[in-house]
Amino acid sequence: MSNVISKNFDIEIPLTTVRVYFAHFQDISHKIEAYLKILSKEELNSVNRFKFSKDRIRFIFSRAILRILSGRYLDMDPNMIKFKYNEYGKPSFCNGDHLEFNLSHSGNMVILAFVKENQIGVDIEQIKYNIDCLSIANKFFSDQEINQLQNIPINDQKIAFYRCWTRKEAFIKAEGSGLSLPLTSFSVSLDSDSKAELIETNCSHKENIEWSLYSYRPTSEYISAIAVRGKMNSIEYIDLNKYLFQN
Repeated sequence: MSNVISKNFDIEIPLTTVRVYFAHFQDISHKIEAYLKILSKEELNSVNRFKFSKDRIRFIFSRAILRILSGRYLDMDPNMIKFKYNEYGKPSFCNGDHLEFNLSHSGNMVILAFVKENQIGVDIEQIKYNIDCLSIANKFFSDQEINQLQNIPINDQKIAFYRCWTRKEAFIKAEGSGLSLPLTSFSVSLDSDSKAELIETNCSHKENIEWSLYSYRPTSEYISAIAVRGKMNSIEYIDLNKYLFQN
């Protein structure tokens, strides 16, 4: 497994590679008009429904980079890309050439991942240290996950909690059934950034070996997770702020 920060945009993704893009919302006020032009009517309607400016900018930025990057992979104009949604709201391309994607944002960060011919889900969370992680875990985590969390030193429990939360969210998004899949029906590891795994599910004794989980810290303030069905040979992390939106 190679974990690399890529500095180029290949237009082909090997079958066993996940390509993960992340970006911090910088001052993009000078680009808003250009970004708005590539959004669909439905997306523009969503923009107008946001009450706060920061939420509007985050939505515009997220949808714009999704369209820009997807346009490169699909060889299409960004504003011509069309999406469809399953009954639980998971998005996919109407004509995606076997390309799958998923997107998440939190605070001032967005993460977006692409893979060929495999289900994928991503989640990113801004780390907040003033939460009662054990209380939340008791409501939403499986018994195995709660036991894991309780056995972790107190000073490390907050990070472990977010490892667990992001991995569970990523798996639910990848699996595609939304909240119809109970959070307590499966368990993930949470004691290490480098050894993420789906430990077990109530659905199938073999399902855990069909999935790959990854954790990534784009900055010290955020933690993200990627879930993909299948065994991957490479996962590439690409910092968009370094070179994509500088002009």
